[in-house]
Amino acid sequence: MLGNQLLMSAVTGWVVAQFLKTLIDFALNKNFNAERLVGSGGMPSSHSATVCGLTTAALLKYGAGSFEFAVSFVLSMIVMYDAIGVRRETGKQAKLLNSILSENPLKLNAEVLQEKLKEYVGHTPLQVLAGAILGIGLALALNSYY
Repeated sequence: MLGNQLLMSAVTGWVVAQFLKTLIDFALNKNFNAERLVGSGGMPSSHSATVCGLTTAALLKYGAGSFEFAVSFVLSMIVMYDAIGVRRETGKQAKLLNSILSENPLKLNAEVLQEKLKEYVGHTPLQVLAGAILGIGLALALNSYY
């Protein structure tokens, strides 16, 4: 498994992005949030770092005309489009619903109100770009190892 350049580039992209996301969140909020280590959303996009690491490694190992590169490139485009579009809108809706529920206009019981919707689901274009650059950079760095 450690000898698989594509897999290691993808996994390294995800791990480094999650670690950076946690550090950035800590710097901004002055408290450690363990959920950031595995959670989605935020800066940089770990989804983008993962798929761009995979795609870059496929390009380096097999070339631009290969099946491996083609599949990973299409996957990257779908994942990044989804992160900016659908998942980002879901996060906006969750934030609005959480705000409405905090006022409790429906007179819901306390147990229901404790369950907040997850707001960090998608990404801004800048977060996706940062994740993409991170994934590409890590795959290029790992390429010298392989």
